[in-house]
Amino acid sequence: MPVPTRRPNSSAAARPVQRWDPFREFEELQQEMGRLMQSVSPQGDGGAWVPLADIEETEDAWVVEAELPGVNRGDINVELRNSELFITGEIKERERAGVIRRRTRRKGQFEYRVMLPGPANEDQIEASLNDGVLTVRVPKADAARPRRIEVKG
Repeated sequence: MPVPTRRPNSSAAARPVQRWDPFREFEELQQEMGRLMQSVSPQGDGGAWVPLADIEETEDAWVVEAELPGVNRGDINVELRNSELFITGEIKERERAGVIRRRTRRKGQFEYRVMLPGPANEDQIEASLNDGVLTVRVPKADAARPRRIEVKG
């Protein structure tokens, strides 16, 4: 008596086995969250976004480094108001000849605000843009600088 053979399911055999990639799922989740945030924005285009930034405090200054790839120097505004540093500007859409198949880069208005923990020397603030990183150096006012006090015996 012949032994019956099982045929593999043709639809299951056609699909290759894929490994689970948590990073791919995280990227998809991030893209979906970006689309959701844009859809609930009152402007409909995502509104102003916040660039990534680091703040470093040295003995004599606060140094803010903000990532602004693709931003022209003339499209950035840096202001200090009552110990609050404002970095605003815009990444403008560039003209393209082809069809956009995927867009993940930021464009439009951006705004970064940070309250500095002490008074600043407003006349000596410096800002420079190099390789897509804006560096703003805000010197501390003399009153905000730490002073070493000698202990007498």
